[in-house]
Amino acid sequence: MIALGLALVIGLVFGLYPQFDLRIAALFYDPTARDFPLRHNVAAMIARDAAMWVAWGIAAPAIVALVAKMIRPDRPLFLPGRAVALLLISITLSAGILTNLTFKSHWGRPRPIATQEFGGPWPFKAWWDPRGACPKNCSFFSGESATAFWAYAPAALAPPPWRPLAYAGATVFGIVTSVLRMAFGGHYFTDVTIAGIISFLVIWLLYGWLYRWRATRMSDQRIDDALTRFGWPGYRWRRKLGGHDVGPVPTATNRASR
Repeated sequence: MIALGLALVIGLVFGLYPQFDLRIAALFYDPTARDFPLRHNVAAMIARDAAMWVAWGIAAPAIVALVAKMIRPDRPLFLPGRAVALLLISITLSAGILTNLTFKSHWGRPRPIATQEFGGPWPFKAWWDPRGACPKNCSFFSGESATAFWAYAPAALAPPPWRPLAYAGATVFGIVTSVLRMAFGGHYFTDVTIAGIISFLVIWLLYGWLYRWRATRMSDQRIDDALTRFGWPGYRWRRKLGGHDVGPVPTATNRASR
């Protein structure tokens, strides 16, 4: 409810008064140099790149676990199945499909550095207006902010005593990364805040689906079994090429005895 309330307030306020986006962006703009000076700062650029490496580094064990399971579906995942599902589905949706394949490719809002108010060639557009002149990889909404706020997913998997601290760390990580994107002239305030809210909502829904809601929650073993069934035909085909047929998909009991 808090996330939806924030989305409603930010959407309405910045929809009715889009100049607020320009005023916030102007805080990082040097009119004398006609540029966003922080984007040339080496330390800031390293911090920006490091943030994405950190996020994908957190996701890497889940990626490796899934790849290993597809190669050897007869072996159990070395991470809990629900954790693998939560991390990989959420980062695919929030930082990939919803950001780059949905909004950024079809929402023509120019980035601050590309708008006329900050020395660029194109007119400014409010967050709700997709009719901007940007042809691709546009401003709304921020993929890097969505990826940074995706840190809520691993935070949700932290042990309960540490979870509030993990959520606080994820929030700080998302905010710092988002401020850097604004300071570089890459995104407006609405781009980064809506990205963070969307990431949070995706993770909240997935966590509820996998862990919380009685009608849909799953066990780690159920996900492991589903991945075994998915990867078994390819595994069986590869083993047949080597002269050994592993047979049909084994049951969970049979796999446990292997």
